[in-house]
Amino acid sequence: MRLRLAPAQQRWASSLPMNTVVLFVPQQEAWVVERMGRFHRILEPGLNFLIPILDRIRYVQSLKEIVIDVPEQSAVSLDNVTLQIDGVLYLRILDPLKASYGVEDPEYAVTQLAQTTMRSELGKLTLDKVFRERESLNHNIVNSINQAAEDWGIKCLRYEIKDIHVPPRVKESMQMQVEAERRKRATVLESEGQREAAINVAEGCKQSQILASEGEKAEQINQAAGEAQAILAKAEAKSRAIKLLSEALAEQNGGAAASLSVAEQYVAAFSNLAKESNTLLLPANTSDITGMVTQAMSIYSTLAKPSGRLEALSSGTSEKQSEAPPSPSLSSQ
Repeated sequence: MRLRLAPAQQRWASSLPMNTVVLFVPQQEAWVVERMGRFHRILEPGLNFLIPILDRIRYVQSLKEIVIDVPEQSAVSLDNVTLQIDGVLYLRILDPLKASYGVEDPEYAVTQLAQTTMRSELGKLTLDKVFRERESLNHNIVNSINQAAEDWGIKCLRYEIKDIHVPPRVKESMQMQVEAERRKRATVLESEGQREAAINVAEGCKQSQILASEGEKAEQINQAAGEAQAILAKAEAKSRAIKLLSEALAEQNGGAAASLSVAEQYVAAFSNLAKESNTLLLPANTSDITGMVTQAMSIYSTLAKPSGRLEALSSGTSEKQSEAPPSPSLSSQ
């Protein structure tokens, strides 16, 4: 008979059958047969024959995957915190002969090995690492169990930690630590957000200043181009006006028209005196308009004479050149 740990750990297993000469072994079961008290053979699933009285079925091993609840136990972590921890163990019998004769109760032996290995592995880790490295902890426990259970014909497939219970005070301190960490992250995120906002505002100001300077530059260029075009237009207009004036003066009665224009401008200028300033410079004969017009026309005539003399000199030179006799040519000897 097998030892049973607790009702929760009991699993279904076939009872030891009697030797009825003809036996039918179910699938996924291995029946260990002894002949006269000594191991004889393992019955395979299906039809089997035994010798009465001499042969006896001593062990029945299940080859299915077995699930065992590891009871809750206490363990001390590396930072001296007492933990209550339990788990679930998954195993399978690979060699029915070793499982039958290598250990008295394979399941009980593996369960005890799992508990001791779990306490040993927890003693190597701090409390924080126990929660973070649960997967690696399970892996280490499985490797340790497989190394010890190899002689028992059992393989541990996996081990899972179900619950980890910490003392109430430690739980409160952990909660306070979590809240402090959350506040720290919130503060860091807020400061990073403010920094990003300041950087964005600075970048926006920089771009706006660049665009404003480029717009001002373009405005100045356009204004300079407009002023240049205005100066050219004014020069062309003045040139045309001078040309038209010279043509008008060359016509008949041009001098009289010029005298009339000068008199009108004199009267207009005289009427604007003393409007913008109290200091005035007046000629001695301000009331003599005729004299002023005569003086302006005499200045114009004086300026016009050199141009007439130059034209007369140029025409006279051309006439003398046309009237001069040809120079005699030298005859060849």
